[in-house]
Amino acid sequence: MQTETLHKQLISYRRDLHMYPEISMKEYETTKKIKAWLEKENIEILDLGLEVGVVAEIKGNHPGPTIALRADIDALPIEEKTDLPFSSKIKNAMHACGHDFHTVSMIGTAILLNERKDELHGNVRFIFQPGEEIALGAKYVLKAGALENVEAIFGMHNKPDLPVGTIGVREGSLMAAVDRFKIEITGVGGHAGIPNNAIDPIVISGQLISALQSIVSRNLSAFDNAVISVTKIEAGNTWNVIPDSAVLEGTVRVFQKEAREKIPQLMKRIVEGIASSFGAKGVLKWYPSVSTVDNSPIFTDIVKETGLQLGYEIVEAEQSPAGEDFAYYQELIPGYFVWMGVDGTHEWHHPSFTINEDALIVASNYFATLSLNALKQLNK
Repeated sequence: MQTETLHKQLISYRRDLHMYPEISMKEYETTKKIKAWLEKENIEILDLGLEVGVVAEIKGNHPGPTIALRADIDALPIEEKTDLPFSSKIKNAMHACGHDFHTVSMIGTAILLNERKDELHGNVRFIFQPGEEIALGAKYVLKAGALENVEAIFGMHNKPDLPVGTIGVREGSLMAAVDRFKIEITGVGGHAGIPNNAIDPIVISGQLISALQSIVSRNLSAFDNAVISVTKIEAGNTWNVIPDSAVLEGTVRVFQKEAREKIPQLMKRIVEGIASSFGAKGVLKWYPSVSTVDNSPIFTDIVKETGLQLGYEIVEAEQSPAGEDFAYYQELIPGYFVWMGVDGTHEWHHPSFTINEDALIVASNYFATLSLNALKQLNK
C-alpha cells in the first residue's frame, strides 16, 4: 500500500476511535473495530477469550522468535473541549491521552508488516490492551496468555512536547513506579469552641501532611527521584463540630526500587507516631500498583539505529513521574518503551489535548522497521 493511501486510512481510523471513545475495561465497540480492521487485511486474530482488547499475530515466512508490540486502547472520563470536527460524541469520555493514536499506529504497523512477511524471520504479535488508565489491562491480557512464547516487547507513548519525527529514547527507568495510600486518623470529636476536650483529627492531618514531605528531603538520597502527594482529605460535616476521624489519600511516585520499598515503612512510622503523640490512632493502608518502566539495555542500540535509519531524530527521553502498566510486561521479558513526538497542543489528560496526525505514519513506519531489526538481532 502506498504511504499516502495508508496515511489517509489511518487518519480515518483514528478519527473514528476519537469520536467514539470508551473508558477502561469497557472498550467493547473499540475491540470490534480493531478486529474488523485487522481482519480486512487478513491478519490473524488470536482467540484468547478476551471480552475487551485484541491480540493478533503476523507469522513471518522464515522461522524465528516472536516479539510483541503493544498499544493501549482505552479513553478517559473527561469531557472533550477541542472543538474538532471529530470531537468525542460520548458524554464524559475522551481520548485525552492519545490512546487512539497508539492503537491506529500499531494497526498501520501491522498492515506494513503483513506486506513484508518475506522479510520477517520470526513472528510479530500485536497486543491491543484495554484498561491501561486504571492499571488493570496488562494483567488482564497477561492472564489470558498474551505473552506466551514472546521473547521481547516494544511500545510507545505519544509525547506532546516533541515534534513529529522525533523519538525519545532512554535506557533504564523511563516512567515511575506508582503506589496509592490511604491514611485513617481516629481522634475524639467535640465542640469546636472547646477543643481541649477533643482530639482533633484535622490538626493531626495538617501535621502529617507537612511531616510526610520530610521523607523525600531528609530520609531519601539526593539521587533518588520521588514525590509524595496527598491529594484528598475528608473530615467533618459542619462548621462548629470537631469530627472524630479524618481520611487522607494520595500517591507516591518513585524510580528507584530501594526507595520504593523504604517509603511505606517511613510513612507508617510518621503516621503512627504523630497520631499517637496527640492521643489518636493512625493507620496507613498501602496499595501497590505498577512498577517502573525499565528499558532493557540490550535493545537500546537497535531502537536508536532504527529511528536514524528512517531519517527520524533521536533524542534522550526525559523521565516522567506518570505510571504505565507496560511495566508489567517488562517484569516478565525484556522490553523497550519510547516517546513518539506528536507536536501536541496540551499535556496528557487535558480536555483540549490534540495531536498532529502526521505522526501516525511516522510511528507505523518506525515500529514496522523496528520489528524487522529486532528479529534480526534476536536471530543472531
